[in-house]
Amino acid sequence: MVSRWSLPVLAPLAHGGPDGAALARFDFSTNASAAGPLPTVAAAVAAADRTRYPDPAYRAVREHLAAWHDASPERIVIAGSASEFIHRFTQLAARSRRVRRAVVPCPGYGEYAAAAQAAGIEVVEHGAERPRAPAADDLWWITEPSSPCGATPGDGLATSIEQAQAAEALLALDLAYQPLRLDARALPALAARAWRLWSPNKSCGLPGVRAAYAIAPAGAEPVVRALQSGAPSWVAGVEGVAMLRAFASDAAQAELAAQRKLLHAWRDRLAAGLRAAGWQARAAASVTPFFVARPPPGFCAAALRRDGVQLRDTASMGLPGWMRLAAQPPQAIDALLGALGSR
Repeated sequence: MVSRWSLPVLAPLAHGGPDGAALARFDFSTNASAAGPLPTVAAAVAAADRTRYPDPAYRAVREHLAAWHDASPERIVIAGSASEFIHRFTQLAARSRRVRRAVVPCPGYGEYAAAAQAAGIEVVEHGAERPRAPAADDLWWITEPSSPCGATPGDGLATSIEQAQAAEALLALDLAYQPLRLDARALPALAARAWRLWSPNKSCGLPGVRAAYAIAPAGAEPVVRALQSGAPSWVAGVEGVAMLRAFASDAAQAELAAQRKLLHAWRDRLAAGLRAAGWQARAAASVTPFFVARPPPGFCAAALRRDGVQLRDTASMGLPGWMRLAAQPPQAIDALLGALGSR
């Protein structure tokens, strides 16, 4: 009987990528690397043994990731994806730590707010126009670099970490785009005091392979055990495990470094073309292959989509009137600019 149920239904999140219509030939709407899958990682995923379950405790890959990050395996959490971890972490924080608010970046990824709403806690937006100081009962999310803008606080990240720690807030860094940073700048040492969430599938050029991992700060091993106990069995499949393990290697990182140079060139070409077409492009404010741009009056994304070119509107991310575009190969850029010029 459904009469005894209380069934809140949240609005579906908007995403880039497949939208229910035929796949776009030229897709600028996702942040996945367009330079092609990293060969080392793609080979490891292809070789994964799909006839067997992965180890439900993920011992070997946790040990490998721990060594790569100079941490202990007891501080590594394997997740089905970044979004899956965001929901699981938020639920545990609300239930066991009595977190009352999720402080989320604005503009920013909608999954933080969706997870907070599902957990029954308040959502508070934080950004340049909505500054806020951390409090002890906050779950504070920082995306470094940010999405949709690709911006970074630079040295301000260390300050934010210090402020959150002083206030005893729960701080989580979403590092989905850190490997794609075009300046290759490393995280500050203070980042080890926060939860660090890595989801390398976009950097690998394999967004369809779902897996992620988080590194807990020292002393949070009991929380890791609680997170593991709250996960479904085999939360990541063998392909995801293979991706995580191969990504954390010198070979994959060398391949990624070479691809970043290509992505940088493509991004600059895209931004220059958009400006020539009358768009306001904020590529200079981004340290990633993606950035936001405002189209001129009369722009119709639906008409562009019918021509096989897909962009990402950022209204659902708190930035109405702008589009997020990710660097693509020259053929795709020429198709986009040609379609814009024909209108």
